[in-house]
Amino acid sequence: MKLVKKYFVPVLVGVITLTVILIVLRINNIIPVSKTVITVFRLISVALLFIYAFRKRSLTTWILVSMIAGAEFGYDLPAVAGKLQVLSEVFLRMIRTIIAPLLFSTLVVGIAGHADLKQIGRMGWKSILYFEIVSTIALFIGLLAINIGKAGVGVVIPANPGAPPVTNISTQTTGDFILHIFPENLAKAIYEGQILQIVVFSIIFGIGTAIVKEKYRGPVLRFTESLAEVMFKFTNIVMYYAPVAVFAAIAYTVGHMGLDILCNLFKLLATLYVALVFFLTFVLLPVAIIFRIPVIPFIKAVSKPATIAFATSNSESALPSALESMEKFGIPRKVVAFVIPTGYSFNLDGTTLYLSLASIFVAQAAGIHLSIDKQILICLTLMLTSKGVAGVSRASLVILMGTVSSFGLPLEPVFIILGIDVLMDMARTSVNVIGNCLATAVVAKWEGEFDEKTAREFKLE
Repeated sequence: MKLVKKYFVPVLVGVITLTVILIVLRINNIIPVSKTVITVFRLISVALLFIYAFRKRSLTTWILVSMIAGAEFGYDLPAVAGKLQVLSEVFLRMIRTIIAPLLFSTLVVGIAGHADLKQIGRMGWKSILYFEIVSTIALFIGLLAINIGKAGVGVVIPANPGAPPVTNISTQTTGDFILHIFPENLAKAIYEGQILQIVVFSIIFGIGTAIVKEKYRGPVLRFTESLAEVMFKFTNIVMYYAPVAVFAAIAYTVGHMGLDILCNLFKLLATLYVALVFFLTFVLLPVAIIFRIPVIPFIKAVSKPATIAFATSNSESALPSALESMEKFGIPRKVVAFVIPTGYSFNLDGTTLYLSLASIFVAQAAGIHLSIDKQILICLTLMLTSKGVAGVSRASLVILMGTVSSFGLPLEPVFIILGIDVLMDMARTSVNVIGNCLATAVVAKWEGEFDEKTAREFKLE
């Protein structure tokens, strides 16, 4: 048994490596490898990964293994995988029930429990300043990437893309954006998943609680503290279902679209992924180093929420996990509860990068040359129109349609993007979550409330 434990990981790595080699040999026609042989090796690799997950007993490991198993299942049994979406939808519904009470309770406790309203104001302007600087950099990285890669040049637009007509797409004005911040009805905001409106209500409620007499503040604080603790436990229970939801989401995506779609629009996908990796490496990583945030422990802390976001293509699904992970990473609850939800509307790094890239792709595919000043104007417009879309899966596609329409660009190339939007959404959503988690650590450092010892001792569950 000891020998099995000792050599299990090397065997696992060896089998996976051999499987990849066999796939490469077959694809490039170097050696005529049987499809059956490759399938057997793929299944053995997945089985060994499941054994590894059982041994590790880590939720993050289970989620990662479920992604791989889901892709294998979707590829081998696409008809069955196409019916599994309901399993991932159950997870998303349960997560949506958590969001409003969790945000409300943690924000009220964070504000009224400390009664330091000046700090809330400081965190507010520091967060917004950081959000706008980083998201603006993301916009221009996307602009630079698509102009260098020219993924849209030479694309042939089908005469009939087969996409349904898009109606009632309107550009969001400054007035619309300001009104969108403030809730007209709390129940409606919760029903529609308007995170920013819930945050605004909770902040004002927390301020109101902080300035009333102790005999009124005490009962509210005890209730909200209890509610926050219960909702975190509720989150832990729901998260045990996450591997099943991730498996179903990936299986459905691969089974519904197939892996061939990657080849058809590989250049556009590659441009986005390279741009996002560049943004992570040369923007977010230097920010973490400058603010002296432990990089390796931070990567461990964001791995679970980022993986969930990637698999479900939904930032909202990763919100409870992100809140919990950042708190365990050594950031006070009052900072976590304020910065991350606010970032869901103002700090969409992955989405803003994608939107600038995709809008110029549309022009390139349509054969329309846009001057640099026109491209910059589109980016400035996207800075406004992109706010508040992170919680809605693939809502950025609607924002893209509205933006290209307002600049007189055709919608047909957008329908080409629609074919692989789910694959693009996975990456940009993950970057949204990572960016918001880093913003929380930065603001905590800025406020002098970052517990570096706890951060360095962070361990995966």
